[in-house]
Amino acid sequence: MALKAMVLAAGQGTRLRPLTDRIAKPMVLVVGKPILEHNLTLLARHGIGEVVINLHHQPQSIVEYFGDGSHWGVHITYSFEPELLGTAGAVKRVQEQFDSAFLILYGDNLTTCDLSRLVIFHRAKGGIATIALHYRDDPTASGIADLDDQDRIIRFVEKPKPDQLFSHWVSAGILVLEPEVLDAIPDGMPSDFGRDLFPSLLARGEVIYGYRMSQGEDLWWIDTPEDLQRVKAIWEEGEQP
Repeated sequence: MALKAMVLAAGQGTRLRPLTDRIAKPMVLVVGKPILEHNLTLLARHGIGEVVINLHHQPQSIVEYFGDGSHWGVHITYSFEPELLGTAGAVKRVQEQFDSAFLILYGDNLTTCDLSRLVIFHRAKGGIATIALHYRDDPTASGIADLDDQDRIIRFVEKPKPDQLFSHWVSAGILVLEPEVLDAIPDGMPSDFGRDLFPSLLARGEVIYGYRMSQGEDLWWIDTPEDLQRVKAIWEEGEQP
C-alpha cells in the first residue's frame, strides 16, 4: 500500500500527569512499548513506510527513541510546532509532503484497525476523505458522525452535549485524506479536524465517507490514568489481536 502517513503526537497529555511531565503522551508504555511504537508497527505492517510525526511537548523523548524510524521499518520526518496548531493545522504545516491520498493516525490511541481495508474502502468510494468510525456507548467526548445508507457522512459534531446526540459512531482518529482537503485548512493558524474542517467541508457539499470498524478492529482511548490502567489490563492479558 504505497501511501504516506502522518501521526499526530504533539499533544501535552495533561490528564495523564505526572506520567507526561517528562515524556510526550505517545511515549507512555503499554505492554512495555510506547503507544507510538505500537502505531508505527501497525503502519509498517500495512506497508506504509513514509511517516511524518508532529512534535511539541517533550519532543526529545520521541526523537531520541525513534530516530529515523529504520528500526521499525519506516522512515520518519519530524515537524516541530513551537505553538500547537491543532490536528488539521499540524497537517497543513507539512502540506508539501502529501501529493496523493494519505493516512492520518492520532498517535496517543491504540488500535487494531485494518488500515489496508480502510484504504481500499476509501478508494472504492471516491470521496475527498474517509473517517474510520468506532461504536462508542458514551460518545459525548468524541466527534460523532451521522451516515446515510451508503456510508456517506451527512453530519459531524465534535464532543456533542447529551441533548445533541444523534449517533454512537465516533471518529477513531484514523483518516484517509485526498491532498485537496489540505487546501481547505487555513494556513499558519490553529485548526481542528472535528471542530473546524469536517463541518466546513460538509457544509460546502464535499463528499466524506465513514468506515465503520467491524469485528476484529478495535480502538482504545488513553486519556486518563483510569483509561491507561484499563487498557494495560486488556493488552497485558493478551486479549488484543
